[in-house]
Amino acid sequence: MSLKNRLKKALPESWISAYHWALAWLAALAYGFPSERLVVIGVTGTNGKTTVCNLIADILEGAGHRVGLATTANFRVGEREWLNDRKMTMLGRFALQKLIRDMVQDGCGYAVIETSSEGIKQHRQAAINYDLAVFTNLTPEHLESHGGFGNYRAAKGRLFSQLGKGCLKRLGGQLRPKIGLVNLSDPEAGYFLSFPGWKRWGWSVGQPAVGDGTRLDEILEAADVRLTAGGSEFSVRGVPFRLRLLGRFNVENGLAAAAVGLALGISLERSSAVLSGISGIPGRMEPIDGGQPFSVIVDYAPEPESFRKLYGAIGLLETSGRIIHVLGSCGGGRDRDRRPVLGRLAAENADIVVVTDEDPYDDDPKNIIDEVAAGAVRAGKRDGVDLFRVPDRREAIGKAIGMARPGDLVLITGKGAEQAICRADGKKDPWDDRTVARQAIRELFGPKTAI
Repeated sequence: MSLKNRLKKALPESWISAYHWALAWLAALAYGFPSERLVVIGVTGTNGKTTVCNLIADILEGAGHRVGLATTANFRVGEREWLNDRKMTMLGRFALQKLIRDMVQDGCGYAVIETSSEGIKQHRQAAINYDLAVFTNLTPEHLESHGGFGNYRAAKGRLFSQLGKGCLKRLGGQLRPKIGLVNLSDPEAGYFLSFPGWKRWGWSVGQPAVGDGTRLDEILEAADVRLTAGGSEFSVRGVPFRLRLLGRFNVENGLAAAAVGLALGISLERSSAVLSGISGIPGRMEPIDGGQPFSVIVDYAPEPESFRKLYGAIGLLETSGRIIHVLGSCGGGRDRDRRPVLGRLAAENADIVVVTDEDPYDDDPKNIIDEVAAGAVRAGKRDGVDLFRVPDRREAIGKAIGMARPGDLVLITGKGAEQAICRADGKKDPWDDRTVARQAIRELFGPKTAI
């Protein structure tokens, strides 16, 4: 165990929290409180954060604005964009403040920041003056780290509590109101709407979970929803939207981004035009096409609800062959209880399951693999027949692609576009599921296939 982890276990949690809070404000001071000089949009929730952030940034850019972006998958400062190679959804306090400062210096008028519960727990957001906060949805995740679902929800809620306490900014001669935007279809919507001090906006796909008595300043509802193998279609206040992103959850993501656009003065028509041209987000249901006669998809999907949504979207593809699913689960004290659940869900939905390494951190990779595989076994999979335990992730992806026949679908989940595998004592192995999949395809089908 590293010295850092030993100190965490030895010191009272209140001391560690105070230390993180002080560091956040010191970092903001060091970089001149850059969040005061642009509009900051924070997106929180369990699933969809990265996609919503990217869609918001694209809508803003489509309306002629210069934008900064920080997500699990990627960073953007104006015209520069690069993959997130830090293995953190939210950067550390100094790195995040520096990134926002870089956005300001580049002339960005907007910063879109994926704001995670782990980041909030460590006060990485504390010295950022948010103008808009977005809640996507909430399902159980990181419960061991937070000490239960209530604490996990409360961490997300602190973004909205902080929103109401922040000072209003005058940018471009205009006083910016504080606006919270909440997914009304989520059962926890009422909790996130309960914080005072900001205008309440909501959106919904289907029946809202909050009662009619909830006061909202604006509501956007998706009508005429149609899901196809090519994407989705819906309308908002009579404006048609067409997305090339699969699944009902991407209707929610697109609607959330359009709601943010409208809150910032961008018309639904403009947002619709921008969203129709977006073909994908790095590592989110990303197809890997190297000329092979079967499909390969890489997706982040780390927890049970994202698995269910992913399989729902894949069902729209009408795959003619088998589904071969490569998966693992995270170590480092992260949601051990979900490991057999992931194995069971994969076994129930895929024809062949390949369980492998993901991000073991300080845990024994073999134990993680066995716990995931145990769920697949209970769901009827048999070792060596339709269940394979392959500790080396490169070998596992190669095995799945090597087994695939014309018409099959190889699904690789857990990491998306992440650029490292995290191991014990902070060691990080460079990694990219997409690159490894392309290499495996090239080895099978020759150098003429695309990389």
